Amino acid sequence: MKSIFKTKMLAIAILAALTACQPEQSQTAKQTMPEGAEKPKKVIDNLEEKVIAAVGKLDLKQQAETLAKKYIIADLHVDVPYRLENKYEDVSKATESGDFDYPRAKAGGLTAPFMSIYVPAKIEAEGGDSTAVANKLIDSVEAIVKQSPDKFALAYSVAQMQENFQKGLISLPMGMENGSPIAGDLSNLEHFYKRGIRYITLSHSLSNHISDSSYDEKRPNNGLSDFGKELVMAMNKAGVMVDVSHISDKAFFDVMEISKVPAIASHSSARHFTPGFERNMSDEMIEKLAENGGVIFINFGSTFVSQKSIENYNKFKAARDVFLAQHKLEMDDPKVAEFTQSYRAKTPFEFANLEVVLDHFDHVVKLVGVEHVGIGSDYDGVGDSLPTGLKDASTYPNLIQGLLKRGYSEADIEKILSGNLIRVWEQTEIFAKKY
Repeated sequence: MKSIFKTKMLAIAILAALTACQPEQSQTAKQTMPEGAEKPKKVIDNLEEKVIAAVGKLDLKQQAETLAKKYIIADLHVDVPYRLENKYEDVSKATESGDFDYPRAKAGGLTAPFMSIYVPAKIEAEGGDSTAVANKLIDSVEAIVKQSPDKFALAYSVAQMQENFQKGLISLPMGMENGSPIAGDLSNLEHFYKRGIRYITLSHSLSNHISDSSYDEKRPNNGLSDFGKELVMAMNKAGVMVDVSHISDKAFFDVMEISKVPAIASHSSARHFTPGFERNMSDEMIEKLAENGGVIFINFGSTFVSQKSIENYNKFKAARDVFLAQHKLEMDDPKVAEFTQSYRAKTPFEFANLEVVLDHFDHVVKLVGVEHVGIGSDYDGVGDSLPTGLKDASTYPNLIQGLLKRGYSEADIEKILSGNLIRVWEQTEIFAKKY
């Protein structure tokens, strides 16, 4: 009742302000208009339309903020651990860099960001110890919780995530981005499950011993390797969700044939809008994922959602490659940064916007239903390429407001925010209990 009263009072205030702001009539007009006469109906109608629009917009904003606090918001991919590995900041406080910290997460209603245990593909390619890197990053997530137990908590299950939400804590469930730390040994899967890993992205930017990568022209496995097929079955039995983001199309269809529980794409978008970008999912793949009960969690990065942004970045990359070759430079040379700054001063990056991201949600919903889409922002993982309106962890209400504006119901939005994740995660848990 209080909110309704406030809205009505605000409407009256807006109407009064708009009326007061109407331009004064000329002296001639005043003389020809009888004293005490009402303003022309057209003027009043215009004012009413402006008030309705203003109050309607305000109402959607309030609804969005309410829903952001009412439901768990699960974001399936937030790259905090590797970000802090490169440059440590205390994310329990406001930070100068990055897309995530506690104040921004609280402002946006984010209550279950999956911490990405990201292991660079080059470590396996160069014979390094991926397993050790993953363990170190998990240590860092545990350290965040240990340092601020009044703000963060680990979440090894759906029940723990829900319990943390009731306590007002931000859950930090974990997913492994790149399966290389498994290192061809299923005992490592059990080890990482015990440490809290609840999904594994089978590969990353290079094909590995598990799966071919969508980014890698070399496809040594022709999809999943023999070990990769064994690993998918083992993940089902262990209670670890299979993440198909980053893997090749052939590997995806291999997963669909093998997995007995729904799979996820933790941070991918719709290839419908980005033809030729294999990293995103084709309509056929989204339909197959949904047929298996799975969910695609939409990546916010501009080059994931906008063809214009992809083309802009590709032109920059081509120009940079020419510069590198001409001057025989490595990527970390300061001159490359100078070139980038000069290039972008003339040709700014093409940022997507909220509406473009919403188009991806709409596309999936129209294709397979609202039960098969969620949020996988890739915050802290896509650099300065985030769309206007979705720049950091404080902006989830903007996404919700956009969904409301497009006619999504509260029940639909709850599914997108976390309901779809909960369903798949619970199905994975239930299946694993049989083994």
